[in-house]
Amino acid sequence: MIVGSYAAIGDSFSEGMGDELPDGTPRGWADLVALGLAAAHAAAQADGATGGAAATPFGYANLAIRGRLLGPILSEQLPPAIALRPALLTINGGGNDIMRPRVSVASTADRLVAAAGEATAADIRVAIVSGADPTRHLPLGPLIRARGDELAEAVRDRLAGTGIAYIDNWGDSVLTDLRFWSVDRLHLNALGHARVAGTVLAGLGVEVPAAAHAPSEAGAPDIARPRTAEYWRQYVLPWIGRRLTGRSSGDGRTPKRPTLLPVELPASI
Repeated sequence: MIVGSYAAIGDSFSEGMGDELPDGTPRGWADLVALGLAAAHAAAQADGATGGAAATPFGYANLAIRGRLLGPILSEQLPPAIALRPALLTINGGGNDIMRPRVSVASTADRLVAAAGEATAADIRVAIVSGADPTRHLPLGPLIRARGDELAEAVRDRLAGTGIAYIDNWGDSVLTDLRFWSVDRLHLNALGHARVAGTVLAGLGVEVPAAAHAPSEAGAPDIARPRTAEYWRQYVLPWIGRRLTGRSSGDGRTPKRPTLLPVELPASI
């Protein structure tokens, strides 16, 4: 796929939590996908595949905000994303919904597919990207896993024949291994985000850039993880509290990249 611009909407998964740069800014799979798409775009222009049109920079926007339920993603992020008129839009959402005490999985799937259809009607190519499955390492894991399985099946069934891509990270059994997860066991680490980026780019038919391969699985550092009691105190109890009270870790936050900005390609790509 050769496109000239890309936007991502979603929650912490698309924002890139767990894969932070040295300054604390989350990077994540969507940033790596943008690198791959930008590299393909630059190569096509260099080869003259753009039909002689003047060279243009590749634009990337990321409107995702951690903790967002699907409702706010679609009401707060989807309209401005469509207004940007990117050539490609990835939609991720529903992961926080299925962790709430009550959720309609069918309604969640309906809203995801309807949002994809709205963007498609605006002449934007769309891919729905599911989050990875953290449930082997979480409290209430079996319940959440059952809901996640149901949501993935429901979205896949609804997308049949629409031409809208579905990138299924939830069903990637390799990603359930703890080595792909950050210290909170809820967000992917750099290795996990790199794997997702590779899956998304492969699903779009784009070569995976070298930056998305690092760190390698063999050389990934072992994360120092807190003991059980400390882990519950630092991560699980606050997480459960937010689920029960309807609060979000993203309250008051703004998108890290709300407009289409040029992507700077590393020299290694």
